[in-house]
Amino acid sequence: MKVAVVTDKPRFEILPTEEGIMEDKQKKKTIKGIKEVLSKKFNCIDLVFDENLISKLKKEKVDLVFNLCNGIKGDARLSQLPAALEYAGIPYTSSSPLGHGLAYNKIYSCKLFQEAKIPTPKFTHVYNIEEIKNLNVDYPVLVKPKDEGSSRGIHENSLVFNGDELVEKIKEDLKIYNPPIMITEYIEGRELTVGVLGNGNNLTVLPILEVDFSNLPDYLNNIYSFEVKFHYGDKTLFHIPAKLTRETKKRIEKVALKAYNALGMRDYARVDIRLKDNIPYVLEINSLPGLMKGHSDLTKMAEASRLGYNGLIMKIVNSAINRYYSKDELKYKTVQKKDLLKG
Repeated sequence: MKVAVVTDKPRFEILPTEEGIMEDKQKKKTIKGIKEVLSKKFNCIDLVFDENLISKLKKEKVDLVFNLCNGIKGDARLSQLPAALEYAGIPYTSSSPLGHGLAYNKIYSCKLFQEAKIPTPKFTHVYNIEEIKNLNVDYPVLVKPKDEGSSRGIHENSLVFNGDELVEKIKEDLKIYNPPIMITEYIEGRELTVGVLGNGNNLTVLPILEVDFSNLPDYLNNIYSFEVKFHYGDKTLFHIPAKLTRETKKRIEKVALKAYNALGMRDYARVDIRLKDNIPYVLEINSLPGLMKGHSDLTKMAEASRLGYNGLIMKIVNSAINRYYSKDELKYKTVQKKDLLKG
């Protein structure tokens, strides 16, 4: 089989901040790591998502796209590549356009969590400063973009403690991110993240990861902010698996799986949770979590299990392959490859 690892153009022109720079650096390292794994079994190439991508994929006779595209701009940017691939009839890894759209827009996903009786923080959202006047807010609250990932848009000043701070933070975010901006209840509790792999009834929960902020400087808030993730990684403690009672672990896994299915996730995703009074509150789902070896949370979970990094990448690919191809089709492609090698 031929697999193409597809990623975005650089995003720095659209997000000209340290966030954009770090996102682009991560992409390069992630592509390299994934290609090293896939090249052991598949004919593997890498391409950039541009206006000529579909014709390139067809010319290269690609059997599967490994989707690494967050999209560059637009409210539904995470859904853009999957939608284009579905239109062209080209198989790909990760969730559908709808699944990504629901997960990436945290307003929609949180409403679905509420409807499914999944614990999640209370929230509201505003399009402009004027709307803040009509809000009845219990501080502190967390202010964040509705459609960013990897802690982009969540900074130390995102946790606000009074009305003046809220106004200033909303003003700041409206200049950078797509409106509306979310204002969410702050859950004071343990920071956990849960990796889920697979489809349908064949789902695997990776070892639960706890992010421990106890070793951070006192002036930092207990949130997994952009600053903590990228500048205090050496002081952030990661417990894998998290120290949990069997009952609490089962409760967290059950809630994570329920959230995964509520949004129709496919192949893999990461569910971020805050645990307070033994209640797991789902903060959000990352439908296209980072896969940078040794850095991204999902890869750390895989390394703490029997899978390891190589096993994680192969499991994602195999999950996607099994969704698209029958056993007979896979046998035929294997025979084709052997014939080409003989030739």
